[in-house]
Amino acid sequence: MHAAPSFRLAYVPGVTPDKWARTWAERVPDVPLELIAVSAAQVATVLRDGTADAGLVRLPIDRTGLSAIPLYAETSVVVVPKDHEVAAVDEVTVGNLADYLALHPLDDCLEWESLPGLPANDRPATTADAVELVAAGVGLLVVPQSLARLYHRKDLTYRPMTDAPQSRVALSWLEEQTTDLMEEFIGIVRGRTVNSTRGRPPTPPAAQAKQKPNESGNARKKSATGKSGSGVSKGAGRGKPRRRA
Repeated sequence: MHAAPSFRLAYVPGVTPDKWARTWAERVPDVPLELIAVSAAQVATVLRDGTADAGLVRLPIDRTGLSAIPLYAETSVVVVPKDHEVAAVDEVTVGNLADYLALHPLDDCLEWESLPGLPANDRPATTADAVELVAAGVGLLVVPQSLARLYHRKDLTYRPMTDAPQSRVALSWLEEQTTDLMEEFIGIVRGRTVNSTRGRPPTPPAAQAKQKPNESGNARKKSATGKSGSGVSKGAGRGKPRRRA
């Protein structure tokens, strides 16, 4: 007995698949969408071992054997205690952090050419751990805005950074596993409507064959009666125009 079909979508912290999940439920009601929350470090593994059919990931990842479609980029922010002097301004530059200790967790998803601030002696294992250290007054932390919201605390706030690298979110899957369901999900995240060419099933060949005789038959009827959709009268085009005497 075969298992019922499903589509398994992994997603990393801070990425919210809800809107795409709702569209999937409307368009593919017979195939449940299973959401799998994974860490940024795990997502490539669950795609390669078949635990998930697709993943919403943060670039860069190891792209070996994987396809990826960039979806959007999000603003980076600096997370600080509410009473920190950085919290007094509306936005921050990398240069503004030069005199402050900046934490750089092992799961950092930003591509830095040069890390901001003063380096810490140790790197926190995760972004969540780094947020706890910020709350303890140990340092500051630069993260994508969605992660600042995910790990929000009442004693912390964040400010947008104008020149920090942005986090790029992408849809990824195994190159050799571009199934019909995968194509359907690609269409959803790319915003294709249900009536677009790749957003609806093609007309079956049998239905096309039935349409052609009717169409040609209608054309013969119009030709026989001298009627057409162009508004040309029956006598139009007959013989040569007469010259006036």
